[in-house]
Amino acid sequence: MNVHELLRLLQTEHDETTARADHLREQIERLTTTLAETEARLGELAATRKVIDGLTTPDHATAPAETATATVYQRIVTTFNDHPGKVFRVRELPEHLGLPTDEPSVNVTRSRLGRPVRQGLLEQPGRGHYQKRT
Repeated sequence: MNVHELLRLLQTEHDETTARADHLREQIERLTTTLAETEARLGELAATRKVIDGLTTPDHATAPAETATATVYQRIVTTFNDHPGKVFRVRELPEHLGLPTDEPSVNVTRSRLGRPVRQGLLEQPGRGHYQKRT
């Protein structure tokens, strides 16, 4: 390989690398523009959410959580009403109700059972066992 051939190969690689760098710069420019537009839209959405949150009353914001809790209690009571003679173990209820069955969720279910017991809807015939009061 002579020097002229080597210089020609170097020039070819230089031209290809220059073209690739130009193409990457164009991509960066397009992505930068798209990113700026997207961030502007996120700002608009955040502002809109803030305005809407400011227009709603605090009671309105807590209602879904209260409703969800009431729904869980209603599902518990309905389960016992549907199976009046059955004794449920605390660990069975989350699965039966379609709730998570991990240990913290079982503990939440255990604490939720206290309310219907205090209200006289359920009784506790044994430790960790609950049934509909007859």
